[in-house]
This record gives sequence, structure tokens and C-alpha cells, in this order.
Amino acid sequence: MSSPQATLPDDQPEHRYNAALADRIETAWQDRWDADGTYETPNPVGPLSEGFAEVADAKKLFVMDMFPYPSGAGLHVGHPLGYIATDVFARYKRMTGFNVLHTMGYDAYGLPAEQHAVATGQHPLINTEANIATMRRQLRRLGLGHDPRRSVSTTDREFLEFTQRIFLRIFNSWYDPTAVNRLGGPGRARPISELLESYRTGGRRSADGRPWAELSEQEQRSLIDAQRLVYVADVPVNWCPGLGTIVANEEVTADGRSDRGNFPVFKRNMRQWLMRITAYADRLVDDLDLVSWPEPVRLMQRNWIGRSVGARVRFTTAAGDIEVFTTRPDTLFGATFMVLSPEHPMVDALTAESQKSAVDAYRSAAASKTDIDRQDEGRAKTGVALGASATNPVNGEQIPIWIADYVLMGYGTGAIMAVPSGDQRDFEFARQFGLPIVATIAPPQAWFDTQGVEPSLDTAAWKQAYTGDGPVVQSQNTTLVLDGMNKAEAVAATITWLQQHGHGAATVQTKLRDWLFSRQRYWGEPFPIVYDDYGPVALPDAMLPVDLPETDQFAPRSFDANDSASEPERPLDRLAEWKHVTLDLGDGSGARALVRETNVMPQWAGSCTYYLRYIDPTHVESLSVEENQRYWMGENGVDLYVGGVEHAVLHLLYSRFWHKVLFDLEEVHTPEPFGRLFNQGYIQAPAFTDQRGIYVEASEVTEHGGQFMHDGQPVKREFGKIGKSLKNMVSPDEMYQAYGADTLRLYEMSMGPLEQSKPWDTRAVSGSLRLLQRIWRVVVDETSGEVRVTDAQPTTPDLRALHSTIAGVRDSMDALRLNTPIARITELTNHLTSTYPAGAPSVLAEPLVLMVAPFAPHLAEELWMRLGHTQSLVREPFPILDPSMLVSDTVAVPVQINGKLRTVLTVAAGSTGAQLEAAALADERVSSALVGRTIKKVVVVPGKMVNLVVG
Repeated sequence: MSSPQATLPDDQPEHRYNAALADRIETAWQDRWDADGTYETPNPVGPLSEGFAEVADAKKLFVMDMFPYPSGAGLHVGHPLGYIATDVFARYKRMTGFNVLHTMGYDAYGLPAEQHAVATGQHPLINTEANIATMRRQLRRLGLGHDPRRSVSTTDREFLEFTQRIFLRIFNSWYDPTAVNRLGGPGRARPISELLESYRTGGRRSADGRPWAELSEQEQRSLIDAQRLVYVADVPVNWCPGLGTIVANEEVTADGRSDRGNFPVFKRNMRQWLMRITAYADRLVDDLDLVSWPEPVRLMQRNWIGRSVGARVRFTTAAGDIEVFTTRPDTLFGATFMVLSPEHPMVDALTAESQKSAVDAYRSAAASKTDIDRQDEGRAKTGVALGASATNPVNGEQIPIWIADYVLMGYGTGAIMAVPSGDQRDFEFARQFGLPIVATIAPPQAWFDTQGVEPSLDTAAWKQAYTGDGPVVQSQNTTLVLDGMNKAEAVAATITWLQQHGHGAATVQTKLRDWLFSRQRYWGEPFPIVYDDYGPVALPDAMLPVDLPETDQFAPRSFDANDSASEPERPLDRLAEWKHVTLDLGDGSGARALVRETNVMPQWAGSCTYYLRYIDPTHVESLSVEENQRYWMGENGVDLYVGGVEHAVLHLLYSRFWHKVLFDLEEVHTPEPFGRLFNQGYIQAPAFTDQRGIYVEASEVTEHGGQFMHDGQPVKREFGKIGKSLKNMVSPDEMYQAYGADTLRLYEMSMGPLEQSKPWDTRAVSGSLRLLQRIWRVVVDETSGEVRVTDAQPTTPDLRALHSTIAGVRDSMDALRLNTPIARITELTNHLTSTYPAGAPSVLAEPLVLMVAPFAPHLAEELWMRLGHTQSLVREPFPILDPSMLVSDTVAVPVQINGKLRTVLTVAAGSTGAQLEAAALADERVSSALVGRTIKKVVVVPGKMVNLVVG
């Protein structure tokens, strides 16, 4: 809708709190906070330690927001919701005695800046820094209490070096599943130097049994590189020719296109960098019990990791064993064929010459389909037989091997044992191609009833697979008899048999796959890696950071959007002088010719450990000073982390992985990075579409007689998340101008529970302005500008109202129920303005100002100064509750006659039973009801009730 406008009349009192006065107050206090270093938070040691002695005995609090991408459009009013909330919380905690670390950084690498550079020819750093400057201005104008010295951008050279150092820590590590980690559990990362030493001293040998000294240098390097936590491998990737780069799964839309540019995406095998996050799958699941996070987020992480307990089973073929993972090894007797992913590495070796052309054509067609398409349950099953067979280990039968696109290489082993009687996809595939279906679980009568067929193990009449439980049938050989067992018994018995006969073993499988960690782009962190004749080599820390070279060719080479066979051409490959270098790495080899890695890191890299950079933004010798890190991270990590639920899986999962590697390497000292997580909701706003269904600028829409119009044409209204795509952005700059920052802050916090999404209504903002005006009038006379508080002593009801407000505000703040304190402050303000129209007592006005300070800090600072204080209230003690003021002097006691209510007495709290009985008998309504009747019994519960039993 149209932009907000100040609506106050021109003839208002000279000193009324309005947008113009708010602007003067707010900008003045922001300048003073900067000049005084009000929000500079001291570290225990180091360059930022000045003033720590004053807070050394205080509790610490580390509060963080998920840092934003610096968009060229700047902030809209939906962005600050979480930022205001953390600021309110941090201000409250400072006033209750905490030493609070709170700042803001910028996640500045990524595709949008590069695309802007491609479109304009302007280097992405120029545009990025301009966007950061805009956002910093907007956030400063909002009055956020951030320590500006700790603010970082992922594009800062110091931050780039920090990220590259962490990458090298992970690259120079391996995961030892036999080691005991710092929590006493199995498995931890260890320095690669320890693995090397183990091979050199004979503690380990190569896979073929040869000692280290008998391996060539190439073999030695390959053996070590294959075990690093960061490694290079040929893996299935999402190749987008139209963008000229690989995209991550989360960057592919539901219809198999890139979220940037809307180009087709193809599944291809390519050589890429990966991080071995799967080594940490169990810890990533189990350690969710260590954090205070919303249960839906923990569930999303568990589901994404997808841990399943089952067995790995080996099927013998002429080309070698094929291994499958199954959670139902008890159904092996029903495995009547095998299906491989078209990308499976054994397809070529298993394909008969007569099937080669059909297999090649099918694999080519599968490459053009997305994972979502391939897993669509509703589409017809397709596949091609390889002309080869495998041996089912439990019965020795030869079963045919097929390829089919519904099996994905990225899940499990890329091969399945097909049990069509118990899996609907396998059932449909078997029906499609006339393959056997053998029942191994007896369905109940009710299931057959739903099929409309007679109960039978003859599957010819079955209309679908039976996926439920039941007794095992038709499952035995000379040494294994499962018939009659239930599922749990049969699974355990089968795994034992597989292990005893060398056909498999119990195992835990996850859906999680190693993290694809490279992009074929320009605007990203360069890898601190060079290549010699034998493979990748880490640069020493002394050669960091590896800066991006200057270029005006930012885009990777793009191809015809449908050219799935194209190969990536990276922008950095074009810069020969940067790519080809002669360096002395300090490893004794002297200066030699080397080739730099020309992929760049994904945008996720910068957001993995930025909380550590907040702790020590000036430190370069290591990731952070141990004493500072131990102080701020404490026992549980960051005390409060606030952000949108859209980051519930990937960002948090990647960050937890990096942190756990550093924890194993004793670079950090908490097992988890974020102790408490809070997901704020979204602010939604009206959006409008024209008759074509195209969004139009909401600010240009007008309303006429209930009809919304744009450019003279009717448009349809809907509500959606504020943003550029829906063209319904409302800038905070507009709100500052029309109402002031404090009003915007108060309004966003009053809209409802922080975790819920809620609709934006510019017209409702004025209600928050009116509340601030009433608070202003408690202290300041609007006509003269003089302070109007008095030295009068408040009444007991006044004190009860004050302390009831203090209790309500304090109870809600720690729980982040930030709309509730505003309601309590409103009640107190209304009480004071109605009770003291000429000026409230200062002992009531000052606590009111202090309680509103976290929400409207500029207004509160101004009123605090006018009340005679010379220092900022930022660390002024928050009002203390007097519990005695919450106890009433009187109580209401109902009086009943034979259980029927006759009256309610108002008596002194603490009245005895005798006093209550006397008061009841003296009451006129009771005495009149007793005329002519005899009291047989009096039941008194002091403070609760009086009951007279009469005849």
C-alpha cells in the first residue's frame, strides 16, 4: 500500500513526542553511544580487554543473530524482527548485571553479488561494500547495541584468512573411528601428521599389506589424501550449464531448475572437493541432546541425517561383489532382482555387449532428470536389464541385475536388493517387467479384505506390496530358519547369519552425504591449496590469505541450458599468472612450479564459524585466544542464537560439523557451537497481483471502495513474506521518517509472540507511537518541555501496580515473550497518566523509564537524562521486585449456606477462623437468610470460604 506518512496535526504542542522529535533524539543518542563506546564489550585479555576489570565478576552473555547477506535493496521491516528481539534481550541482560557480547556481521560472498558484477561490469567487492554500508546505516539508525569493533564481513582479508586457516585445520585432519573423543564416545578427528607417523612406524599398512617404505611417493600421497576430512573425488553433482557451475541440492527447485536463473539442472559425475561430514553423522544426531533448541529443528536435523540401523549385504557377481544396505535383511529370501543406479561405478563392467547401447541410452536419459523426478512415486517405472546376474547369499539363487533411475547414487550404496512383495516401487517395477514376486511376510486378513482378494501367499493376485508387519514365511535354508518369527527376531537372526557366513554385517547407514565443497565461480573464498605432480598440497599459514585475483571476467563460461555434456570452465582458470606459481612451501622441496586450485569455496564456508571471529576479531595468530574463547563460549557455546527456521538444517549442520572437528583438535572447548536456539517468525505484508498473475509494487496500490487498484486496473490482494519477489517491501527508512526508530522497535515487538509469523499493518504503528507519547508525558510537559515528576510518595495501590509490572516484565524477558512486557508497561503507563494527570511521583516514573529502555532505548535515555541523571542507563540496574508488594492486604471470602453462595466478604488477609465466622454472621444478607433456622455446623477455611450448615 502507500508509504507511511506522519499524521500528527501541525498545531500540536511544541514539546510533544513525534517523528521529528524522535529523529533528533535518536540520532543524538546514537552519536553519543558511538563517541562514548557505550556498547564496546571487553574481552578478558588482548587488544579489546580495556575495562574488563569492571565486569570481571559479572556473568557473561553471548547473543548472536544469524548474519545477513548484504542485499542491494537494503533492509525491509521484516529483517529487523530478530535483530530488535536480540537487542531488547541483550539490553535487559546488561541492566541485570551481565557482560554482553552482541554484534553483527555480513555473509558477503555468493552468487547474487557475482551476478550483479556480470550484469554491470562492476567488481563484486565494490557493490558488496556499498550494500554493507547501507545496511550498517540502517541498523545503526535502529539503535541496535552492537559492539562495532567486532563487526565483520566474510570478504574482509582478516576474515578470509581466518576461514582459510580453518579449512586447512580440517584438510590436515583425518577421522579415527577407534579413538575416544573428548566426551568419552567413539571417534574423533586427529592431525594428519599422526596418521603419517603411524604408517611410517609400521602401526598401519596399505590395503594390500605393504609397509610404508615399499610404497611409491604417489601411492603414499594417495593413501593419505584418501583419508583426509577434506578430499577430492568423482561424485554425482548438479550441473547447470546455463549458469556454468555446479549447484548444491538446496539451490535446485522442486521442478529441477536452478533457483538463480531458472535453468535446467542435470545430474553428472564430476571431480569435486568434499568434506567428510558423514564421519560425524552419529555425533551430529546424538549431540542434539546437549542443546536447548526447538524440538522441530532437532527433528529436521535428525531427518536430514536419516540414521538407520540395518545390515550391509554382499551379492556376488562375475565382476565382483555388489554391496547393498537394507534395514530389512529379514526379507532377503524375497529379493528376486537387483537394481543399480545408472551412475553406479560397476554398471560398465556388468553390462553385456548385447545390452550396451540400451544401457548407454538409458543412462543418458537419466542424467537429464532431477532427483525429485526420479523419485516421483506416481510415474511409470523404467529400467534396462544389464544382462548380468548376482547371487542371493541366503538361497544361492541367481537374480537379474537392472539399472533404473528410481535408485539414486547419492543414497545408500547406489544399489538395492529388490523385494517386490514388501516395497511398492519394487512391486511396480516387477509387474512392469514380469519379474518374480515372493512373499516373505504374511499379511493379515484385513489387508486382503482391502484388496478384495482371497488370503494367499501366491502374489499373482496381489494388487500392491504389503509393507506392514507380520510373521515371516517362506524364508529358510539349511542353516537359517526365519519362518514364524516376528520382524525384530528375524532381523537379528539374519544379521547374525550374514556375519557368520561372511556375507554381510550389522551397520548404521545415514541419508547424509559428504558435503560438496566447491563452486566453479569467481566470488568466493579461494582454496589455500596448490597442486604438484601428485595431487593437492596445503599452503602454510604464513602464505595466507590467498586473495582473489583482480579480473573483469567474473562469470564462469555458460553453455546452452540443455547441454548436459558440457564441462565447467572456471573464471580463475583464465588467470594464468595467478593460477601458475612458483613457491617454496617450506617443506624442504625448495621453490617449485605449482598450480593453484581454481574452484572457490561455497558461501556456507563464511557462516560456519563466524561466532569465533566475533570473540577475537583482531587476532590473527590462531583462531582465537583461548582465554577469551573459554570465557565467551562457556560450557554450552553461544548463549542465544536467533534466526529464521529456513536455516534449521544446512547452516546449522555445517556449522556444527566444523565446530566438532575443531573441538576434536582442541581448538574450541565446547562440543556444540550454539547452546540455545530461537527461531523468530516472519513478518508478512499485503502483496498484489494483476490480471496476468504478475506482482505489482504494493506501495503503488490504492484502495477505492473496497477494491484495490494499480495503475487504474483492479488487482488481487494476498499476504506473503515481505521481500523483493512479492514487491511488498516496506523500508525501515520510511518508518524512521514517519514515526521514529523507537516506535518501529516497539511495534515489531508488540505484534505477537516472537516465534509466530504475523501480518504487517502500517496503520497500526501509530498505536505504538501513542504509547511512547504517553510515557513521554509521564515525565515531560508537552507545552513547556519541563520535567513534571514530583517528590510525592506513592500510594500502596501505586506500588502494587509498579511491582506487578516489574514481576510481569522480568518473567517474560528471559523467555523471549517480548510482546507481554509491552502490555504490562502499557497498563502501568495508563495507571500513572490517569492517577497523576499533573505529574507522577519520580519513584514511579523512573522505574517505568528503565523498563521501557530495552524496547525504546533512545526515548528512555532522553527521559533518564531529563530526570537528572548524567550517565547512560544502558547498565543502570533494572527495577527490582519487592515480593511483599504482590501480596494483597485484603482477600475475598465467599460465604455459603448449605452450599449456596449468599455473599462475599472482603476481610483482612490473615483473618482467623473465628474472625471469619463472626464477620459472616454479622453480614446482613447472611443474618436475614438465617431467620427461623438453626445453625448445625460452621465450616471455615481461612482465606478461602465460610459454609454454614443449617436446618
